[in-house]
Amino acid sequence: MTTSIDADRQARIKEIVCDVLELEEDEVTGSSLFKEDHGADSLRAIEILAGLEKEFKVTIDQSELERMVNLDGVYAVVEEAINAK
Repeated sequence: MTTSIDADRQARIKEIVCDVLELEEDEVTGSSLFKEDHGADSLRAIEILAGLEKEFKVTIDQSELERMVNLDGVYAVVEEAINAK
């Protein structure tokens, strides 16, 4: 999946995700699955969503959580939310 979100935003998104999941940044790849590969539960997913909303000053509908299963999905959701502002 390609995204046009810039490298600084990608780095910040990855930082937020890793903070919430309590992982080192090198443990998370664009396609590693939060739930299956990293043991994240739905509460962690909501924490990620809230952190992203706060950081990027956007609103992300909770229905987008089903797409936010890995970093690539999160990048796409955040990019759409930023573009929709």
